[in-house]
Amino acid sequence: MPRAFLVVMDSVGCGGAPDAVEYGDAGANTLGHIAQACAEGRAEEGRSGPLHMPRLDALGLGAATALASGLRAPGLGAVPQGLWGAATEVSRGKDTPSGHWELAGAPVPWEWHRFPITRPAFPDDLVARVCALAGTDGILGNCHAAGIPIVQELGAEHLRTGWPICYTSVDSVFQIAAHEQAFGLQRLWDLCAALAPQLHAMRVGRVIARPFTGTAATGFARTHNRRDFAMPPPALTLCDHVQAAGGAVHAVGKVGDIFSGRGIDHHHKGRSDADLAETLLQLADTAEDGALVFANFVEFDSLYGHTRDVAGYARALEWFDTRAGALIDALRPGDLAIFTADHGNDPSFRGTDHTRERVPVLAAGAGVGQIGLCAFTDVGASVAAHLGVALSGPGRSFLQ
Repeated sequence: MPRAFLVVMDSVGCGGAPDAVEYGDAGANTLGHIAQACAEGRAEEGRSGPLHMPRLDALGLGAATALASGLRAPGLGAVPQGLWGAATEVSRGKDTPSGHWELAGAPVPWEWHRFPITRPAFPDDLVARVCALAGTDGILGNCHAAGIPIVQELGAEHLRTGWPICYTSVDSVFQIAAHEQAFGLQRLWDLCAALAPQLHAMRVGRVIARPFTGTAATGFARTHNRRDFAMPPPALTLCDHVQAAGGAVHAVGKVGDIFSGRGIDHHHKGRSDADLAETLLQLADTAEDGALVFANFVEFDSLYGHTRDVAGYARALEWFDTRAGALIDALRPGDLAIFTADHGNDPSFRGTDHTRERVPVLAAGAGVGQIGLCAFTDVGASVAAHLGVALSGPGRSFLQ
């Protein structure tokens, strides 16, 4: 029986979203602008020269970027030897749950609640609820912020007061950062879990626990014990349908959290994307016939997109290309691997938030050809068709 590997490169957009202007993202192009920076010698830290991604480019990465945005990315000029195209999102957001759910066949039918770009950002009753659950007299932050800078800014005050650091972004999220030892990791998780139902009722997509360690003297660093408490998808997804048909569903990285555990048989976590890559390669050897392996690699977004680190993002892309190549080489006859993304996060763009972009869709094990411009939901429909699973909802298979 066939198997399918659906690999999401978190935030690796390729520009060209037709509604980008509505999000303030006209002209954003994560892959294209990184490739330009590399070719112009503006991304030399820890690497050098044009962007080098031969395995994914051979599937059609450069061609997908040109199709999506009209930009021919320097260094990504291979003649495609895989099935390739670019997908456009219809959900009203540029966030992780929206992207993943829609890729799995379930577009978001509502408008997410987003907190105003003011200080304070949160209503008094929500702050009071956090304080009551945390057993504190107040919170820190209460604003829009990037996660790493706000921990550096408020970490010492957090240690002094014991108050949780609460912040948001242009995405529909409520994030709580707290020190793993001083505040307590389990206490942070419990706080987020208890708060999540109230936020979900407001159509806030995720409550995210952001633990960190360190001191004011040594500096603070986030750990890999993050947990996302997400709303369940609005409809049955690819994961549900594969599971119902008797296929095993393996969630690698934060995929299980994104789908609130629904339709997931096995959760595979890791401390880093490097760990997750090893897990993915192990699953290429061990995953059952008829299985879906659904993976998310987050560090493009979390470490380099939000911090606007072009060179770091380029290094991560080049490293991932080697791991993608190893997965392609490990596929069995009849296997399908699709590499795609959930949104953009152009590190050369203004601000520190996600960017509304089309995403590449690259398939190995499905022959050679052009998909063209497709829908996010076509990705899930294609995986379902490959596995011989009926999928309700929108989406059409692009498999030949």
